[in-house]
Amino acid sequence: MEAFTEPETLMKLGLICLLLLMSGFFSGSETALTAASRARINTFEKEGDQRAGIVSKLLESRERLIGALLLGNNLVNIFASALMTGLALSIFGEVGVVYATLVMTLLVLIFAEVLPKTYAITKPNRAAIAVARPVSVVVAVFAPIVWVIQNLVNWFLKMFGMKSDAGSWTAADEIRDAVDLHHQEGGVAKRARDQIMGVLQIGDLTVEDVMIHRKNLIMLEADLSSTDMVNEVLNSGHTRLPVWKDDMDNVIGILHAKDMLKEISASGVKLDKLDLSKTFREPWFVPETTPVVTQLRAFQQKREHFALAVDEYGALMGVVTLEDILEEIVGDIQDEFDEIVEGVRVQKDGSIVVGGEVAVRDLNRAVDFNLPDQGAVTIAGLVIHESQTIPDVGRIFSFHGYRFEVLSRRRNQITSLRVSKNEDQDDNET
Repeated sequence: MEAFTEPETLMKLGLICLLLLMSGFFSGSETALTAASRARINTFEKEGDQRAGIVSKLLESRERLIGALLLGNNLVNIFASALMTGLALSIFGEVGVVYATLVMTLLVLIFAEVLPKTYAITKPNRAAIAVARPVSVVVAVFAPIVWVIQNLVNWFLKMFGMKSDAGSWTAADEIRDAVDLHHQEGGVAKRARDQIMGVLQIGDLTVEDVMIHRKNLIMLEADLSSTDMVNEVLNSGHTRLPVWKDDMDNVIGILHAKDMLKEISASGVKLDKLDLSKTFREPWFVPETTPVVTQLRAFQQKREHFALAVDEYGALMGVVTLEDILEEIVGDIQDEFDEIVEGVRVQKDGSIVVGGEVAVRDLNRAVDFNLPDQGAVTIAGLVIHESQTIPDVGRIFSFHGYRFEVLSRRRNQITSLRVSKNEDQDDNET
């Protein structure tokens, strides 16, 4: 027992305690800074908290931050373990190595890992702001060593054909994952989740993704009689209809129902005396590759709600409206004249019978699927894209964890499919 009261022993024990405190600081700082909400930190910074500004700068380079904290943590842990081992050897002999290992494992686990990290994870924002200044000093001191280590790590990763993707994570990804998590926990309703996701994803969409394809368009032939045109407009349920002459790609105007009503009123309700060609509005053509956000701004600037989408050859591909774009955010908008089309039908066995023209995003929203929508717009397009063929009726495919069965086909178009979640995650076909 006298060995424990010697000044040199007491000094070493005090140094070990100090190193354990430093280890706890590094561990807690790492947890606090990685768990801190950047949104809350940004709010504190706007309110004038200088330490929040330091936290924001530290989080701009997470690799350097984590590297410095891990380097400091390992240095103090190894130093403390070495001191404890030497001290135990001098007191207990060779068996002291075992004692030192057990004691240091317990001390590091409780006071340098679990305790500081538990506090930091419960109050990450407050803890991150509290340690901001000392951590910034540590990062600055260890910067050259961390730079060397980072390059060495990247070199080893490159040798094995891997690379660091630390910079690929965006704020939108963080929000998207947070919303998904809260939805799974019941904190966010599905409709609210879909609307938030719509806002986040709208920047990645083009006109082609949201337009009504030409196959589903109702168009008027310019040579129709006025009576027939009026009947077509009334039967369509739409306010604006493209008018073509000679060829469906040759759209010469847009007939607006309000303009038609004005002309009817002026003619004294004599349909055979109508000249609806005077009411045709000039068509507005836009490339189908136009980003949706750009098209939304264009609608606002021109005070228009209706545009014709064309491909690179000038061929008509479809129609895009302001309503189509807004529906990507708020979901389907139905008015008193819309007909509800049953494009998605849930079966008793849990499978989904879906029309081939239904958009992948619409199906995902309707039944909470997670099908990719980058390669194709419609469900039929997704099957054709993945199978690299136009399948016959009865063919079954498995892609992305879902099973697709072709139910009907008209010429080269898949008109109906049965979709269900696949127990077997491997992609295959039968």
